Amino acid sequence: MNLKSERRGIHVDQSELLCKKGCGYYGNPAWQGFCSKCWREEYHKARQKQIQEDWELAERLQREEEEAYASSQNTQGAQSLTFSKFEEKKTNEKTRKVTTVKKFFTASSRTGAKKELHEAKAPSPSVNRQASIETDRVSKEFIEFLKTYHKPGQDIYKQCKLFLDTMNHKRDLSIEEQSECAQDFYQNVAEKLQTRWKVPPEKVEKAMDQIEKYIMTRQYKYVFCPETTDDEKKDLAVQKRIRALHWVTPQMLCVPVNEEIPEVSDMVVKAITDIIEMDSKRVPRDKLACITKCSKHIFNAIKITKNEPASADDFLPTLIYIVLKGNPPRLQSNIQYITRFCNPSRLMTGEDGYYFTNLCCAVAFIEKLDAQSLNLSQEDFDRFMTGQTSPKKQEGDSFSPDVCLGVKQMYKNLDLLSQLNERQERIVNEAKKLEKDLIDWTDGITKEVQDIVEKYPLEIKPKNQALAAIDSENVENDKLPPPLQPQVYAG
Repeated sequence: MNLKSERRGIHVDQSELLCKKGCGYYGNPAWQGFCSKCWREEYHKARQKQIQEDWELAERLQREEEEAYASSQNTQGAQSLTFSKFEEKKTNEKTRKVTTVKKFFTASSRTGAKKELHEAKAPSPSVNRQASIETDRVSKEFIEFLKTYHKPGQDIYKQCKLFLDTMNHKRDLSIEEQSECAQDFYQNVAEKLQTRWKVPPEKVEKAMDQIEKYIMTRQYKYVFCPETTDDEKKDLAVQKRIRALHWVTPQMLCVPVNEEIPEVSDMVVKAITDIIEMDSKRVPRDKLACITKCSKHIFNAIKITKNEPASADDFLPTLIYIVLKGNPPRLQSNIQYITRFCNPSRLMTGEDGYYFTNLCCAVAFIEKLDAQSLNLSQEDFDRFMTGQTSPKKQEGDSFSPDVCLGVKQMYKNLDLLSQLNERQERIVNEAKKLEKDLIDWTDGITKEVQDIVEKYPLEIKPKNQALAAIDSENVENDKLPPPLQPQVYAG
């Protein structure tokens, strides 16, 4: 392995984490670098533009159809048709065309496919019971919380029930459209709390957290990793990628963490536990809390190692290392779920938004990680990825005096396994080469034999008949004189 003497490290300018529109809020790769607010504005603009283009296309098709219809009627002598009847038919044609276009651009065409998905295998009874118990508990807590708001609390509860009923009737919508409905609901309720009911900002934030918890606990099984998206496919791709990168060491990422220190090792274990625990939560805010706890453990581990506060340039490489070491389940699904249904104010500002944005950057870095990112040659990177060798073989040659014998023996065993693996690879390659040579030799002999047979074809003649006696054709043999007999004369 050829490591460069100077490591570049992983550096991300803090300005790259902000919305690229310059509003000052945190951006998100899932929103193409925009924050939640700017992304919604851009999404609405693009959606309105698409609708306008669709209507223009529909009108143009309608005009062409009317012109073709008028031309055919004129050809058939339909000029006698009165103007009133023509206007009536034109109106009917326009109504039919507009209705057709509306049906084409609505989600009703997907209803059949959605019904098939709803008929899929249902969760086990134990999972349903657990979800039902949690839902009841959250509902009781929500009602108790709203009692402190008196009149606004009653209106909030009615709005939440109405929203849940509406979402139940919109199961055939895409997940993006359901996310848009949830974000609109959050925005409308927050505005009513501030303007109509004059609720203080700190109480508004608490109320929005409880509303999100109440709603998403009930909607979780419908909107988390739905079958209509490719979230599960992305989860498997990320997990496979992380497993392939199991050989990446902290030194390659320039991670300023020394796991030989017991306190630092405990912090690393807690950080991995928190990032894995994120998948067990049902509410986006709870998932964000797991990311925040993980990040704080990382900062503490860096602080203990360096004896000074950690910087942003230290945090991101360490977060990447934690993700690689923990390989959290359904990572992409959790990120997408938070992006789609979390209260947007939490993702735009505050430490939750900052840590979540860094997690998105870490996942993007892992997906695009290459030899240059780790200061490796392409040859070494390919060998590590295919499992032909391990960087620990080279880095484990020298040990500090306090390293236990078990660790040394482990590295020796890794060396032996690596050597055996290389020998096995050579044997397999030679065996494949020999097999190929035998096949080529057999094919060559067969071809030569075929060429000789074609050049000198074998002709099989019929069997010759037995030779007949000389006198076999004489029919009067009995009339012939006897044959001459030899006579002996005396000398």
